[in-house]
Amino acid sequence: MASRRLFSLFRQAGVQSRFVLVRHESSATLPSIQEVRSRLQDLVGAQKFWSVEAEDRSKLATQLPSSQDELAPRRSAESRQQVVIPLATNEPLREKYINFFKGIRFGRILEDLDTFAVWISYQHNKGEGEKSPLSIVTALVDRIVMHEQFIHPDCDIRMTGNVTWTGKTSMEVTMQLEQLRLEKWHSMLDACFVMVARDPINKGSAFVHPVVPESEEDKALFQLGESHKIQRKEQTLQSLFRQPPTAEERQYIHDIFLSTLNQKSVSFRDRVKPDNSRWLDETILKNIIICHPENRNLYSKMFGGFLMRQAFELGWSNACLYCKSRPFIEAVDDIMFRGPVEVGSLLFMSSEVVYTRDQYLQVRVHAEVVDPKTGEHETTNIFHFTFSSPLPFPKVLPKTYAESMLYLSGKRHFESAVGKA
Repeated sequence: MASRRLFSLFRQAGVQSRFVLVRHESSATLPSIQEVRSRLQDLVGAQKFWSVEAEDRSKLATQLPSSQDELAPRRSAESRQQVVIPLATNEPLREKYINFFKGIRFGRILEDLDTFAVWISYQHNKGEGEKSPLSIVTALVDRIVMHEQFIHPDCDIRMTGNVTWTGKTSMEVTMQLEQLRLEKWHSMLDACFVMVARDPINKGSAFVHPVVPESEEDKALFQLGESHKIQRKEQTLQSLFRQPPTAEERQYIHDIFLSTLNQKSVSFRDRVKPDNSRWLDETILKNIIICHPENRNLYSKMFGGFLMRQAFELGWSNACLYCKSRPFIEAVDDIMFRGPVEVGSLLFMSSEVVYTRDQYLQVRVHAEVVDPKTGEHETTNIFHFTFSSPLPFPKVLPKTYAESMLYLSGKRHFESAVGKA
């Protein structure tokens, strides 16, 4: 939801300096993201082997408070965590992250961000018991903005983050990734995830500890979280599924429509593509995924990071075919997790290039679960990715009214992620 303009606001406010306070010269003393996954399994009592029945977590519900007032406020710094992806020393791990350009598979980074956000959320809500009564899941990837395009496969990556805003049952987790190169940490990306707390069996909501910002930097991030909440409500109300396009957007679509008419035939049905353009429906690329237990999360549903990786790689492939060159990820924006995906599901993913401007293109990936017995489809996620290309590529154009709404939605997401200018 937030644009780069908003990122610049809290950087100007000095927010980045608080990360400097917790930096270490070496990543050798930090836990790895793989160790964090193991600790999360122990903390939740997750099913470690699919063939073994999972623990009964329902009895933990007695530990849940009846209101947020029963939970003591906690400082932002109390949830601050750092972990490392040890690519410099762990060669087998490096093989899972490296891509055929000898860079990093960004989909793997999405998986790690999801895991790290869950870990931070549990640290914020740490209790006295060995097992947490909470089930914490990702509700929304609000934004991920890249600072460097190329991530090296043989240098350690450090992840830093903490809870920066809370509602009654939700938390905003702000994270930063850096990479150690030539004895210096380089900023790679900033990310903001919205997490929600559920009861032990993930059937109802649960309260979280309120966060109390202390430093000026923490206060700036908290206010940013408040503004994100307001923006989400406003954008929901202004959604094209609820409201018609604005007058400016209607004129924009009409101008596109006029540019595709065959002026010689004097017919509204005789459509032609302008030079160096493609119809939106020509950009569709699909995939189907069988949801195996190997990719389940702590609660035996499909891991959200895995879904993001699959969606990203499909979207990247589509952008690559469209540009006929290597695309680079610029931003991830507004990924809503509408419902869990069960193990054993058939998951259909369909990607489209829905908007282009200059060297940028916006790709939308729609994910839905299909019941093989009834044939019914249920949307689980919609992913929005902004890519750039070093080479010129055709403009994408809508042909129908439905495609025009996809085009406008893509335009809105692009402007939210990159800006209108």
